[in-house]
Amino acid sequence: MEYVYASLLLHAAGKEINESNINSILKSVGIEVNPAQAKSIVAALENVNIDEAIKTSAVPVAAAAAPATTPAAEEPKKEEKKEEKKEEEITGLGALFG
Repeated sequence: MEYVYASLLLHAAGKEINESNINSILKSVGIEVNPAQAKSIVAALENVNIDEAIKTSAVPVAAAAAPATTPAAEEPKKEEKKEEKKEEEITGLGALFG
């Protein structure tokens, strides 16, 4: 996974995704580099539009985790506002990836 992370970091910085740059990032954080893995990730990403891949793979998590409510147990408005805020925070994290 660290090779993927290094590649995404390079992409975000607008740098070329190549073996040398990936190796530099990994070495800078104390990870022992496997040249075959660096070469493999560069080859795998050669014809990939990373921005498009991120956009199509991002899934909103907050909508899937909505709790069920019953008519007898209505929640006060104060709690409803807290939940809306949590959903906004979670949705905001999705902006990091696309």
